[in-house]
Amino acid sequence: MEVILLERIEKLGQMGDVVHVKAGYARNYLLPQKKALRANSSNQAIFEQQRTELEADNLQRRQEAESVGLKVEGIDITIIRQAGDSGQLYGSVSARDIANSIAEVGTKINRDQVILNRPIKALGVYETKIALHPEVSINITVNIARTEDEAKLQLETGAAFVSANDIGAVEASSAADATETALAMADDAEATAEAAEGLVEEEVVERLVDEATADQHPDDGASPNDEPEESKQE
Repeated sequence: MEVILLERIEKLGQMGDVVHVKAGYARNYLLPQKKALRANSSNQAIFEQQRTELEADNLQRRQEAESVGLKVEGIDITIIRQAGDSGQLYGSVSARDIANSIAEVGTKINRDQVILNRPIKALGVYETKIALHPEVSINITVNIARTEDEAKLQLETGAAFVSANDIGAVEASSAADATETALAMADDAEATAEAAEGLVEEEVVERLVDEATADQHPDDGASPNDEPEESKQE
């Protein structure tokens, strides 16, 4: 489907551009959000009539976004969550959680402005993009830790510092650590079982040897100093 963009869309085009997009993307997002019009002669004429107004409105929104960006850019957001030893969270951190945390420091951000490919599921320090306007975006630091002290340490050392778009790599790394730990525990358990089995085998062998020795030299209860009964009679 071809549409006329009413504002700049990243990786798609500028205001006024006629671009080809998937029908579902146009019907479900661009058209209902009033970010585009169906490309036809009638809508093209409407756009040209409203172009000056649209550009003025866009300029005002961009200036407002730049003002907000000055307040928010570079801030550090700390989110405390419970997690396992491998770093996997008991749950996840979503775009809504990040937006709420930004609001707590005095700046309201719509969760749709938080660019997060998928929820964060591991501890770490994440560089996260905030799209305040089609032409204005900033980066903030989202520090996810179990305690305030751990968050401070992570920030100071840069531990697990990644882009929010690389969340999959962090999750894969945490999953790999968990798998490695499980395999190591399994190896230890197997080694312990083998050692126990070896001890049992040794005990069985010793018992069999003792029994065989006892059969060859039966203990009749005689003392080495005792003389035969016949010798005593003589």
